[in-house]
Amino acid sequence: MKIALVHDYLTQRGGAERVFELLCKRYPEADIFTSLYDPEKTINVGDRLVNTTYLQKIPGATKYFRLIAPLYFPAFRALDLQEYDLIISSSTSFAKAVKKRPDAKHICFCHNVTRFLWDTETYLREYSDYRYFAPLITKVFQAMRDIDLKYAQEPDIYIANSTTVAQRIQKIYGKPAIMVNYPIDTSNFIFSDTKDEYYLASARMISYKRLDVIVEAFNWLGWPLFISGDGPERKRLEAKALSNIKFLGHVSDSQRKDLFSKAKSVIVAALEDYGLVPVEANASGTPVIAYGAGGVLDTQIHGKTGVFFKRQTPESLQTALLESGGISWNYENIRNHAVNNFSEQVFFSKVERVIAQACI
Repeated sequence: MKIALVHDYLTQRGGAERVFELLCKRYPEADIFTSLYDPEKTINVGDRLVNTTYLQKIPGATKYFRLIAPLYFPAFRALDLQEYDLIISSSTSFAKAVKKRPDAKHICFCHNVTRFLWDTETYLREYSDYRYFAPLITKVFQAMRDIDLKYAQEPDIYIANSTTVAQRIQKIYGKPAIMVNYPIDTSNFIFSDTKDEYYLASARMISYKRLDVIVEAFNWLGWPLFISGDGPERKRLEAKALSNIKFLGHVSDSQRKDLFSKAKSVIVAALEDYGLVPVEANASGTPVIAYGAGGVLDTQIHGKTGVFFKRQTPESLQTALLESGGISWNYENIRNHAVNNFSEQVFFSKVERVIAQACI
């Protein structure tokens, strides 16, 4: 069976790209396709050929890839995938549009519906550089919705990473989705049942991550907090943070492992579609304190692997922090929860059952 692996664009390294990297490793004989490829800023695919679209020839496209949104659908439609029996796409937007042979199968790992089209206001708030062009961008995005709906019918099977995303796919695209929680490489995390006194937040510093809520809560409590990551919100957050809060910026993989394993808890204040950080924390034996909505409801057990807070406010987070302090955590059980439910082995056993059913 000849397999094609397709991803929206390989110009960054986020959760979606890490999942695609796992797919590339699992299917080493598969051919890789994407719209744009910047090997220095994305996943490592070794010496494998990455096939790109004509967009790759546009000067600056890999850097300003968000500015050419209307061009992606025709670029993916132009890819010739007629020789492939199985197409596995990894998409939050465009890759689901690829064409296949009538007898071939297309399985789409849909990380979300095309969010900038269906939640434009949040998208523009997150990427404030584009706010000045909001009237024009909004009109363009509205025109693209019909195209997105049309090409959303191309995949034969959707796989969603969470209940939340599966519900969105059904609501907006009218397509059922099989829910399979995405995995982490549990061997990449260090287990420790000895915790230091600091708390940890690890996230891109953009508005929807709600790091402002975390900073305000810890300003009031005075407890030590480390924040790893970078982004456009960093200066604003640093300006309001007191001396008990330390901004670490980008950290190496080895530093990140150590931070996760020794933290008293990892804090997540965003409404995440899925969210790998809580699972990574658990794989380190570390409990999570998270806003109780979205993907964490699929991955966390209140009182066993973490604590939920009900509102994205400093006061609600403070209540959860105090509750967490009264729990006698079993760090080994937290680690086992991650290994038993979110390992690559568990993930691919589910995925390959789906593929086998699709290809009968």
